[in-house]
Amino acid sequence: MDRSRLEAFSDGVFAVAITLLALDLTVEGPGGGRLSHQLSEKGPAFLGYLISFFMIGIIWVNHHALIRSIIKVDRRLLFINLVLLMFVVLIPFTTATEADYFPHNDDSAQLAMVLYAGVFLGMSAGFTAIFEWTLHGQRVYQPLPPERHWPARLRFAGGAGVYVVAIVVALFSAVASFVLVALVAVYYILENTPTYPAPPSGESRPDI
Repeated sequence: MDRSRLEAFSDGVFAVAITLLALDLTVEGPGGGRLSHQLSEKGPAFLGYLISFFMIGIIWVNHHALIRSIIKVDRRLLFINLVLLMFVVLIPFTTATEADYFPHNDDSAQLAMVLYAGVFLGMSAGFTAIFEWTLHGQRVYQPLPPERHWPARLRFAGGAGVYVVAIVVALFSAVASFVLVALVAVYYILENTPTYPAPPSGESRPDI
């Protein structure tokens, strides 16, 4: 496998996951009452879809920027990438589950929010692991200087810390936990995570 196949496979998984999010956005039709009422009942589903859509989109953008800087793909990177994708494909399930119980604050709603934030934590950990892999050895075209490693790690893994807090908060308030997850999405939309320069034009793509 070369780098282009890794990118293509990952892009396919991202595309499927982001498409599956929309499957929960349905209404019963004329027999289900007024359309406005049905849409209002689907408000939590729309909120969950919006946050999850941007979360997957953000990780796809950053994943593309990171992978294109890599000189050579090895077996360890392939499995780290699979861990990331494992959590990405769980996002539609946890989004639908969260939407079914949100904005209630009973035990089921709190557990649904723990699952929702937990999947984002796993996704963040997988992506941070890929970034950590790039920091060692000559694995990217223009490595980060050693003095920039820890600041870059903190920016990459900052969201993971908030997800941990969101999981704890979810045990008391599902709504407050959802707000924390939404704030992470807003942060990463506005904040560029550190990336490496792309390879020079015409640079070959070496195999494993």
